[in-house]
Amino acid sequence: MTVEHRTDTDTWDPGTGVGATATLVAAARAVAAASPDALIDDPLARPLVHAVGVAELSRWADGDVDDEDPDVQWVLRGFVDLMAVRTRFFDDFLHEATEAGIRQVVNLASGLDARSYRMDWPGGTRIFELDQASVIGFKTTTLADLGVDSSAELHAIAVDLRQDWPAALRANGFDAQAPTVWLIEGLLPFLRPDAQDRLLDAVSELSVSGSRLGAEMFVPPSRELMAPVTRRWQSGGFSVQPRDLVYDEDRTDVTVYLNAHGWSSSATPMRTLLARHGLTHRSEDPLFTGNCYYTAARV
Repeated sequence: MTVEHRTDTDTWDPGTGVGATATLVAAARAVAAASPDALIDDPLARPLVHAVGVAELSRWADGDVDDEDPDVQWVLRGFVDLMAVRTRFFDDFLHEATEAGIRQVVNLASGLDARSYRMDWPGGTRIFELDQASVIGFKTTTLADLGVDSSAELHAIAVDLRQDWPAALRANGFDAQAPTVWLIEGLLPFLRPDAQDRLLDAVSELSVSGSRLGAEMFVPPSRELMAPVTRRWQSGGFSVQPRDLVYDEDRTDVTVYLNAHGWSSSATPMRTLLARHGLTHRSEDPLFTGNCYYTAARV
């Protein structure tokens, strides 16, 4: 059932609504990157979370949950494991694409993802990050204030992905005749099913042979599973509930859709990623039910 407080014209910043989920994700990445056996390297996640200023998420990003209810720790640790394997999956995907010679990257709904800044990009790489104006502006300003720059030619584009984002992309120098690697991480469930189809149509129209695509479909945990964390966050003044922000409606399977629109795609369930990194104890965890990751090549 579609949540009533989402609209087709709603907006957000990194501390509210859909934007707050980007900060939640960054907090989990910060903890994952600080783990002794870290799968990822993301030194920018923690300062970005602190700059947003949501106390509960800053506290989590600092790893300060040792004194919490064990149920809170279980859920938050689950998020950390999820973000560790998810981030590693897309880091590897982007690295492989650029190693293959692709020099044009588009990150749709980039949120507080700092890959454009933290990864070592080959010479000549151009990256286009697209998100709502308040999110793009916040991240760009915060990282500039921290003295962080990208090794790529970075174009930060303020646009709502429910609007004519391809026009904004072209206006900022995107070359539709060059192979492109597309990153669609943490986005699709926040779109209505028809908007998801339109976005994938637009990506297909902008992609020449040799382009690549990486995407994710996730299912936020139920309110019951989230209840211990929700109570803790609400006591600290943070009331965002991820389950209330997605469109829980039937939609076309990503692999089926892409294969019918000129791509050769494959799907990797979350349990496979968990097993790949020795996290088999999480493979049947209800926190991860329905999460799936996709890669595709334009034929």
